[in-house]
Amino acid sequence: MKINREIPVRQLRLLIFDLDGTLVDSRQDLGNSVNATLRHFGRHELPLDVIASYIGDGAPMLVRRALGDPKDEHFVHVALQFFLDYYRKHKLDNTYVYDGVFDALRALMHSGGDARKMAILSNKPVGPTRAIAEALGLTEFFFRVYGGNSFETKKPDPLGVQTLLKDAQCEPAEAVLIGDSEVDVVTAQNAEIYSIGCAYGLAPHTLETAPPDVLVESPREWLEVFR
Repeated sequence: MKINREIPVRQLRLLIFDLDGTLVDSRQDLGNSVNATLRHFGRHELPLDVIASYIGDGAPMLVRRALGDPKDEHFVHVALQFFLDYYRKHKLDNTYVYDGVFDALRALMHSGGDARKMAILSNKPVGPTRAIAEALGLTEFFFRVYGGNSFETKKPDPLGVQTLLKDAQCEPAEAVLIGDSEVDVVTAQNAEIYSIGCAYGLAPHTLETAPPDVLVESPREWLEVFR
């Protein structure tokens, strides 16, 4: 664990979690869906590590990057629809909850009592976000589950966090965003809340350019932060 800025954990009342790369490892299913899309349109497949580096800004940007940022917007739209249809059917083929997540969430929920709320804020469309959370047994921990199309804008725009602050009746100084990418850290900065970066996730290299307040190596280290 690396601390870049102390988080006043006793005053935190809202814990906001990213989904992909933070709570669940979805690398294989996202990668398979991207490569199925590339095959369908006669493109060469990409290594999973390359695809993983494209994750974090939502499905439209993931598909655009995988296609090499083509100028033909109609083609991008058609490819995106193919990807979403394929991923909808295969989103749970290999996706799993990271080791230690359930124990950590239970401990955080019980230690915070009624005063502490937890939520999911993902850039993945809200349909598959909620379907994955429900299928893998995560929804019981969260009072809200929002996706990339729940609002007019996605992370790193602060609108999703600001909505959750209102939902939980919290001030920014009482909230933290836990995620695995630069997008999550910048979102926290834009919303003026605290951030915890997850170095085990899908895009840990991006945390070098946007250091979080605290960097953890596993979900179990969330508990060390909150002690």
